[in-house]
Amino acid sequence: MSPESTPSARNFDEPKLEALIEMMVLAADSDGDLGDEERKHLCASIESLTDMHASGDKLERLVSRLTADLKASGRPKRLASLKARLVDPAERKVALSLAIQVVASDGIIRTSERELLLEVAEALEIDRDEAADLVKKLTR
Repeated sequence: MSPESTPSARNFDEPKLEALIEMMVLAADSDGDLGDEERKHLCASIESLTDMHASGDKLERLVSRLTADLKASGRPKRLASLKARLVDPAERKVALSLAIQVVASDGIIRTSERELLLEVAEALEIDRDEAADLVKKLTR
């Protein structure tokens, strides 16, 4: 799939946008260390994705709810939920791309983060080679 055929997240409806945000939160939590740089990138990315509709207290509540859902249900169930909400392969690729950007925002992709990205690719039925290519492209 070429970059030109990848849909813009700005065109997603609210439930799909929330799924993308959940993917970003899941990625930020992958190493158990949501550092300042990752949190700053996460919040800035979410604000950009939502054209600032999710910011400030609203954004904090959303991130807190999604984090609580992740802790209560676990990563496999959250990934299955994301797969069900993001049915189009191009939407799933956008979600993986956002996850890559979040984990790479501190300049290092740790082993736990790399494992998460592979788990996300598998859960969303994205070919491992295609996922690896996305990682290379987005972390240059």
